[in-house]
Amino acid sequence: MTAAIISGKQVSEEIRIGIAQEVAELAKRGVKPGLAVILVGEDPGSQVYVRNKEKSCISLGFHSEVHKLDESTTQEELLALVEQLNGRDDIDGILVQLPLPKHIEEKAVIDAISVEKDVDGFHPVNVGNLVIGADSLLPCTPAGVIELIKRTGTGMAGKHAVVIGRSNIVGKPVSLLLQRENATVTMCHSRTANMQEISRQADILVVAIGRANFIDASYVKPGAVVIDVGMNRLDNGKLAGDVDYDSAKEVAGYITPVPGGVGPMTITMLMSNTLIAAKRRHGLE
Repeated sequence: MTAAIISGKQVSEEIRIGIAQEVAELAKRGVKPGLAVILVGEDPGSQVYVRNKEKSCISLGFHSEVHKLDESTTQEELLALVEQLNGRDDIDGILVQLPLPKHIEEKAVIDAISVEKDVDGFHPVNVGNLVIGADSLLPCTPAGVIELIKRTGTGMAGKHAVVIGRSNIVGKPVSLLLQRENATVTMCHSRTANMQEISRQADILVVAIGRANFIDASYVKPGAVVIDVGMNRLDNGKLAGDVDYDSAKEVAGYITPVPGGVGPMTITMLMSNTLIAAKRRHGLE
């Protein structure tokens, strides 16, 4: 059996069609969703991400701003910019591209973003609402993971989901979202004993550990849905996920490729969050 490929690119394009239609409807009411992205320093990867976000905004009819700041920008200067954007009515979403230079405390910056404009879903209030199951702006990559699972037609209720990785950005929030879908969730990490044995029990396996090709077929239950969140650059310059794709696809029922799986979903869910934030701020939801 060879797994069916879950195309994040295709799902992303389908979602964007719906977003563009909603933006066109909002325009008739004089509302244009606005996203401001702040980039501090010259990190090459961050520059690529920011350019892609700006392109997505423009293609969907959003107002887009990119604030590029020098590496030497102080924390106080960055916080002042965030506060300015918090107060602007034409900006519905604020995203500070991570990682930040070492002299700037990430938590202080995330905490400073208005909860209503926190389209990354990282603010402690949004995270707390996620934990208790209340309405909130969801972190983009985990929300994209859940959407990809849904698009396979797999019902999550009652299924055993295993999440490998416990980061605040992916592992923890995706485990909470899986529980919200009534899955039974086990979290594995670097200190987990018998990880392979636990992983083989998973009907749904989400891998986000940052180790190229670490999870091979021996970790995969036959027919499982495998979502690979990893994005690793190999010595030969090629991208690889955390899952050994060629091995795992021979056992899994569904699997995401890298690239072209979870990656495209992250920016699309960011666009979705910005649209939601705009509608809420204008009382249109």
